Amino acid sequence: MPAAYRAFLIELGGRGASPFYGLLPLEKCRLFTMNRKAADGSPRGFTHVDHPSALQGDLFLHIIEMGCSDLCLIGVTGPLAGRVLTGNADGFWPPNVFSAQDFLSWYERWLNHMRDGKDNAALGLSSPEIVASPRWGPRAKEAPQSLRRRGPQTAGTAVIDSRTHRH
Repeated sequence: MPAAYRAFLIELGGRGASPFYGLLPLEKCRLFTMNRKAADGSPRGFTHVDHPSALQGDLFLHIIEMGCSDLCLIGVTGPLAGRVLTGNADGFWPPNVFSAQDFLSWYERWLNHMRDGKDNAALGLSSPEIVASPRWGPRAKEAPQSLRRRGPQTAGTAVIDSRTHRH
């Protein structure tokens, strides 16, 4: 378990307020692996480690509920260990690694934004240097029809309205 996330669990508990739909209690957190990069360049999805097709690879713990097949994870092993990222289990949008170096920094930034009355769209938690290149969104010409109804996409991250929790 990454040190900052472990400290959060020990000192503050493992459930409650967070971006999206809230922190998952530790007993409901599930481990995933990131799918291999597809030959056609489509975004990577995530596979639950209990799935027969799960490949060996770095582990990610699902820590925050986002709804549908969207995931907010923390890297447990590999180069992204300790970092918070979002992705879609089915690869509907590319993974996004947040700029905060650990869970506590990421969570504190979210708390400060909520204190200041900013919504989730204003969080700016990601850095352009580490955001996966989107195949659609503001830099692409047009989103596929299946994604247009999901709402706006920014730099590979689903925009969430904190007042309604809708994509």
